[in-house]
Amino acid sequence: MAQEKTSRSLVGIAGIVAAATLISKVFGLVRQQAIAAAFGLGPAADAFNYAYTIPGFLLILLGGINGPFYSAVVSVLSKRRKEEAAPLVETITTLIGGMLLVVAIFVVIFAPQMIDIFAPGLRLGHKDLVRAIAILQLQIMAPIALLAGLIGIGFGVLNAANQFWLPSISPLFSSITVIVGLGVLYLQLGEEKISSLEYAKLGGIVLAGGVLAGAVLQWLVQVIVQAKSGLGTLRLRFDFNQPGVRDVLKIMGPATFSSGMLQINLYTDLFFASLIPTIGVAAALNNASLLVQTPLGIISNMILVPLLPMFARLADPNNWDELKLRIRQGLLLSAFTMLPLGALMITLSVPIVRIVYEHGAFEERDSALVSSLLIANGIGMFVYLGRDVLVRVFYALGDGDTPFRISMINIFFNAVFDYLLIKPFGASGLVLATVTVNCSSVLMLLFLLNRRLNGLPLREWSLPFLGLIAASIIGGIASFANLEVCQHFLGKEGLLILLLELSVSGVVGIAIFGVIASWIRLPEVNVFVSRLSQRFLKK
Repeated sequence: MAQEKTSRSLVGIAGIVAAATLISKVFGLVRQQAIAAAFGLGPAADAFNYAYTIPGFLLILLGGINGPFYSAVVSVLSKRRKEEAAPLVETITTLIGGMLLVVAIFVVIFAPQMIDIFAPGLRLGHKDLVRAIAILQLQIMAPIALLAGLIGIGFGVLNAANQFWLPSISPLFSSITVIVGLGVLYLQLGEEKISSLEYAKLGGIVLAGGVLAGAVLQWLVQVIVQAKSGLGTLRLRFDFNQPGVRDVLKIMGPATFSSGMLQINLYTDLFFASLIPTIGVAAALNNASLLVQTPLGIISNMILVPLLPMFARLADPNNWDELKLRIRQGLLLSAFTMLPLGALMITLSVPIVRIVYEHGAFEERDSALVSSLLIANGIGMFVYLGRDVLVRVFYALGDGDTPFRISMINIFFNAVFDYLLIKPFGASGLVLATVTVNCSSVLMLLFLLNRRLNGLPLREWSLPFLGLIAASIIGGIASFANLEVCQHFLGKEGLLILLLELSVSGVVGIAIFGVIASWIRLPEVNVFVSRLSQRFLKK
């Protein structure tokens, strides 16, 4: 694998990942709509949100395409020959699989206690049914603890072998199996009359079973492709002393804890959110985060997935000059995509929220709260992605300890900033606290990376970043001004009117940003945009 030449360019890989991730996101939205259509906000759907907390966290943490298992495997396999891959992958799978099997059994046994810890309010008398369904769903989904780790390892193996399409699109399997399960449930029941209690319990089982079936399918497809590519099978290997195993664990362990710290920050935010008198703050935080994370997830995969193997192949000190260029490329592409998008999230927050959420029980006052949180999220979009780029550089250098230590420090900072900012800014203060912590992470990582790589041309890099920031601000102001003009003549009501105003204002903002950004003449951005345009136009 180390001796193989990359068969695809950065732009080609980014296009593959973006298309696959977009498809997965669309299916995820369809799945959510199917669940809402089947259960509304009834006990089955309500319980699923509590039960999925742990399996969903593990799928993101361990099985995510940018998770620590993926990062560790890519970092190590990218530096080794292909014939060394299969024994190493099988050994790692055996070791990690054994550990996670114990975790899955633990979840099955202690599911009631875990639900009570994460959702103590379900023990109230009128929520007994929700609690019972949630416990059953968590027990059904417990094997995901094992599958998540195996999926994460499979992501890394396939990406290190230059296979990007399957890992990027495979998360949609879970959405498909849930949708199919709900369809079967509808066909089976037909006109049959059953009680709401029975329907809730049966629906809860279908939801949990569909998610589990999707995880199993995702893992099996990866195993088949790995075996055909000669990258390992289901064979058990216990040669835990081989050097490659230690290299993987050296990165995987700290990286897992480092990524897991983000979940602690989430719980910290929810703790302080519960202290705000306004009802629905936690839901509003989730709604605003979803609007940011959807485009951020697509773009981050476009940038991070192809860059990590490149970082790993340039980890030798003799290649550090080129590594610095790749770091600059990753940061500039992050700024080029996230800064204008963040500016639009800030200036067009109200129509965005109204179009997406303001239907049925979601009222205008709810839109006001979510849009204020969306503004705070938009401010930090670039630092969120920039931090992930820098963390991947440390992983490629075989150093998972540094990001872990910084994450530990920022847990404390996040709690402090939550406490300080919630008083003057309310719910928005929780988001601003996260943005502040991400900014501190970027600064600390840059400082340490500057020392590690014998100096980075930070002053030279700062000029194009300042230019992109200025272009984003001007583009955002232009989009806001255009929105005000449109609303003056067309009004603020009606879905079609809102869509028209949002589309025109967004295009104006992006166009002005693009014109200014083109004057800056950044080689990385110009090449990226031209090749990406050619690829999609050709398709």
